[in-house]
Amino acid sequence: MRVIKKPDEARRLARTILSDILLYNQAKVKEGIEKDSLFDVLTEELAEGRKYYEGMVDEEIRRASNYFNEAVVDVLIKQGGKIKSDIW
Repeated sequence: MRVIKKPDEARRLARTILSDILLYNQAKVKEGIEKDSLFDVLTEELAEGRKYYEGMVDEEIRRASNYFNEAVVDVLIKQGGKIKSDIW
């Protein structure tokens, strides 16, 4: 596999990983947002996603950016804004 060396490709990969986590863990995401425990209920999935991201993206890009964490916010948290929760 090739290492991603372009920032836009790294950003896209991060969003794709988080989209997959959301798609395959919708019940966990809903529960995590409702109970304000999103990072607790998705600990394994997020760790696995981050590991994959770090294995695919050039270290220099990872040091200079925060694309994975941005994707967590954009994909999981912002889209979860429709879910009723005391945190909103």
